[in-house]
Amino acid sequence: MEAQKPTQQPQAKAANKAAKTGSNVSGIKNAFLVIIACFVVAVCLFIFWFGADIHFEEGHPIDIWGTIYKGGFIVPILQTLFLTVIVLSVERYIAMKTAKGKGNITKFVAGVKSCLQKNDIAGAKKLCAAQKGSVAAVVAAALVKYEEMDKNTELTKEQKVAMLQKEVEEATALEMPALQQNLPIVATMTTLGTLVGLLGTVMGMIKSFQALAQSGAPDPTELSTGISEALINTAFGIATGAFAVISYNFYTNKIDNLTYAIDEIGFSIVQTFAATH
Repeated sequence: MEAQKPTQQPQAKAANKAAKTGSNVSGIKNAFLVIIACFVVAVCLFIFWFGADIHFEEGHPIDIWGTIYKGGFIVPILQTLFLTVIVLSVERYIAMKTAKGKGNITKFVAGVKSCLQKNDIAGAKKLCAAQKGSVAAVVAAALVKYEEMDKNTELTKEQKVAMLQKEVEEATALEMPALQQNLPIVATMTTLGTLVGLLGTVMGMIKSFQALAQSGAPDPTELSTGISEALINTAFGIATGAFAVISYNFYTNKIDNLTYAIDEIGFSIVQTFAATH
């Protein structure tokens, strides 16, 4: 039992270090609060700006802001979705920038691989300390395990390689949630924005047909109000869905690039250990 203590302590330190590094990735933990804040902003804009008297003349809109107000109560909902996508996209940009680290990922990976070829573990650690970010956190945890396995005389080579591979996988698993956080919400907005916009369009068209169905000549005001509601909601729905798709695909691609870098350098660490021991 006493012989296992020196091995357990470095393992605990490595795990704690990886967890600490992963928690440094910036991000909004509760997206529900973001949605609530965006809803409040959207309602205030709808009432105090779009619905201001300066945008109307005898009840008719005279500019684009008044026309948006005529879109009806669906407009603040669509604005909430659109603002939520914008805020979460900015939040993901900051998170990805933090996860990427200070330097170029490609150069960092090449530098670490060069150090591994020279068996310069200390040099690779210095690169991780300078780079920071998610990739560097995974590499740093793997290097700690690399040195630990290098000094271990009890395990077989196959066991050491397996433990090193497991350390890379565990360190990667600690980083992934921080990278993917809030992206499912952005993906949901892709469909939700389009559907809510379609709902507003249908409601606007119903008003238009009701105006046409009235006896005698249709009321032009009611007819134009229904058409405005339909078109404004269509525009906001399409804009929300399009921006959400672009944002989701952009950040998904960023995560794939980081994951590829982690997999590449993790494979190099394991293969270097297997080849030199």
